[in-house]
Amino acid sequence: MVQLHTPTRPRSAEQSAEQGTARSEGVTAKGLSGNSVGLVGSAVIGLSTVAPVYCLTSTLGPTAGEVGLQMPAVFLAGFLPMLLVAFAYRELNRAMPDCGTSFTWTVKAFGPRIGWMCGWGLVIATIIVLSNLAGVASSFLYLLLGDITGSERVAAIGDETVPHVLTVLALVAVATAVSYRGITTTKWFQYALVGLQMAVLAGFVVMAFAKAGDVSGAAHFSWTWMDPFSVTSFAAFTAGLSLSIFMYWGWDACLTVNEETRGSDRTPGRAALISMVVLVGSYLVTAVAAQMYAGVGDRGVGLGNSETNDNVFAALAEPVMGPFGVLLFVAVLASAAASLQTTFLPVARTVLAMSTYGAMPASFARVHPRFRTPGRATVAAGVATGVFYTVMTLLSKNVLVDTIYALGLMICFYYALTAFACAWYFRRELLRDVRGFVYKGLLPVLGGGLLTAVFAKTLIDMWNPAYGSGSAVFGIGSVFLIGVGLLLLGAVLMVLMNRRSPAFFRGDVLTRETPALVVEE
Repeated sequence: MVQLHTPTRPRSAEQSAEQGTARSEGVTAKGLSGNSVGLVGSAVIGLSTVAPVYCLTSTLGPTAGEVGLQMPAVFLAGFLPMLLVAFAYRELNRAMPDCGTSFTWTVKAFGPRIGWMCGWGLVIATIIVLSNLAGVASSFLYLLLGDITGSERVAAIGDETVPHVLTVLALVAVATAVSYRGITTTKWFQYALVGLQMAVLAGFVVMAFAKAGDVSGAAHFSWTWMDPFSVTSFAAFTAGLSLSIFMYWGWDACLTVNEETRGSDRTPGRAALISMVVLVGSYLVTAVAAQMYAGVGDRGVGLGNSETNDNVFAALAEPVMGPFGVLLFVAVLASAAASLQTTFLPVARTVLAMSTYGAMPASFARVHPRFRTPGRATVAAGVATGVFYTVMTLLSKNVLVDTIYALGLMICFYYALTAFACAWYFRRELLRDVRGFVYKGLLPVLGGGLLTAVFAKTLIDMWNPAYGSGSAVFGIGSVFLIGVGLLLLGAVLMVLMNRRSPAFFRGDVLTRETPALVVEE
């Protein structure tokens, strides 16, 4: 017999026995496929969700345009708050290995309302990223087909609204289907795609180093590139930092599959740290190689060229890799496709957890009996992504671009809340030993503080109509309206759910004192 503090949804005795183990700190097993992912698989999921090759091709140019040759320094600066927050995730996961991650942890630290908004921040950020990834995958698919066939007409199909949107919807449907079928399918699919993109990226770096100095504007390496204090202005530094933080977003996906991971209390935290180290190393060496080959000028292949900086690898593929340049298109497509698929994991599992604890409609708490996945939550995420992208594209391409700029606000919002939740949750333990004080208190607070500062500065900058696409409503930047509007939409939905599920919002379901799941044989 299974005894729960507050019943969440019916389960069979067989399901309960299969879920089997008592959980610490009052979290509830969801019926997911346990012990399906190891350390390597978990780290690969984290890397895949970040989509390093896609992030590099879309961010190298804008970052170089903001901070010039100090781009490697800014990548290091963006890594610091992410690393500090990763320690918070690791410590919270040890105490509460729950697939709701940020939502569950902030509810137990700060209460249901702050926790609900934290969960909403993660969900809406993921929907924005999913739609953007699908758009990028569609564009690169046609660029790749155009390169293979030698037809500019084929390559241009990606710029036509109707074929582009239909292709995006097809890609979202495929990614949804793969995620729906289970974590094991996801794992092997990711091994192939992540391995491909990282191998091609390594080839690009080697060739860029080998050809350094071949083109006009190439830069000679200097250790000052690693000095953030050499950035010309604070405004440029914060703009570059915001882009850098976006490049690391998604590593926490390996935490959201903690209930499906062997050693769920420790393995996901270790995988997150491994992912972060691989990412910062890849970003630094690629940035240095690109600067040494192309420089940061605003002409030709220079990284600061406004005509090519939104897709640097498209401009550098042939000059750097010659006949193998097509592989760079393949790598970007693989990166976007891999991330599109794994990014469904955190949103579906967060919705599953929110539903299990009564914070969202109970129908999303259903786990597929065969695939052991949050089937309805996965399909709902796919539908939401398709609808969001279609509506934004039909409204205006500027609106779609501005939603991406607003993404940084969401990322800082829920990461900072999770970091502060760690220190507050463990507040009574912080003075017991040095390790606890550093990893559960000091480092998370520093990380949360840095992200809060970026959040505040971004919020101020977003008010300016010049931020993002340059569009505005009544003199207010559209990026500000989208970012704040999406957070306010979450607050409205929370009020509606409060009426539907008052027990959760009274704190009757999930609190720090909620007893663990008890399994009696």
